[in-house]
Amino acid sequence: MSAHEHNDTLMDNNYTLWFIHCTIDLDAAGDYRRIALFLLYLFIFMVGLLENGLVIWVNWRRRHSANGVLFCIINVSLSDLMVIMILPFLMMEVTMDQVWLWGRFLCKVTNLVYTVNFYSSSFFLAFMTAERYLSLTRPSFPAFFPVVGRRRWVLCGGLWVLSLLLALLENIHMDLLEWDEPGCYMMPEQNFIEWFAAVSFLSLIFQFLGPAAVIITCNVLIARAVRTAPDVQGRRDVWLVHVYSLVFVMCWLPYHLVSFLTIIDEIGPFVFNCNTMEVLFFSYSVTKSLSLFHCVANPILYNFLSKSFRDNLINTVVNHLPREGTGNQLGAGTNAPNGGGGGDPGKQRKLSNASTSQSDVGS
Repeated sequence: MSAHEHNDTLMDNNYTLWFIHCTIDLDAAGDYRRIALFLLYLFIFMVGLLENGLVIWVNWRRRHSANGVLFCIINVSLSDLMVIMILPFLMMEVTMDQVWLWGRFLCKVTNLVYTVNFYSSSFFLAFMTAERYLSLTRPSFPAFFPVVGRRRWVLCGGLWVLSLLLALLENIHMDLLEWDEPGCYMMPEQNFIEWFAAVSFLSLIFQFLGPAAVIITCNVLIARAVRTAPDVQGRRDVWLVHVYSLVFVMCWLPYHLVSFLTIIDEIGPFVFNCNTMEVLFFSYSVTKSLSLFHCVANPILYNFLSKSFRDNLINTVVNHLPREGTGNQLGAGTNAPNGGGGGDPGKQRKLSNASTSQSDVGS
């Protein structure tokens, strides 16, 4: 027996012994998982579509004159809306137990859209938090997304391009595989483990660890500044800042933790026992689905908790309602920041700049 055959025999024996110790069988729970994930996707699709649609509708018309925080919020909502639009495909895929029926083109396109959002949403949240911190504590510091000039558009385009490039590293290996049933999987023809580990580590660093460091650090500094501000109206403004960090971590940490542990098992087989890997494989799709809660949480945290945004939303709705007779005079007198009426331009500009600035914390 050659050394290579001897190693293969030892590997097979180790796998057999490893598999024997597997006492957990989660296959029976697969049906419940599919139902739960379908309902979760359906909830995120319906609520997220409504929330992000309203956010973009209210804020889009002033995107050219918006401050850096609001400009980032618009991009976050655009990014979240992109991934929400592909959720019907994911809903059907999870219902049919990973069977993909829409061909190779949509397999690659939907994955590309999802992965671009995966990165871009975190990038813009990080820059928005840093922008907010600078506007509160370093007002003389140049803004990342200034209102005047091309800098905001260059930086915005750069973040989208970076998200696209990072997404392509995974997307080039996405394909429709015809096994027992067609499925949409990332399956490099060569060096699968190396590619899987590289893509996972890049996503861990660029999508989670880097943005989380910026978001948590800036929010801690913002909380300190807000706590000492003379116009703080209680503790709400302080703890709300930490909620931003907590929600980001809760959405993404479980997914990256499961992904990281899976990488360890791929690099060093038999590091974990069979029961552990059974739980990891079962929970991977669950944590990936739960991470999409950011599409629902972001509009609430960064828009609907803001009184300025709620006022803009109400005034925008009022301005689009049909008016008759004296209703036109009433509508003309309602000077919303988003409205097209007259009023005090300075007041409109002030409300516009304060709007949706992380629930107006410290404004």
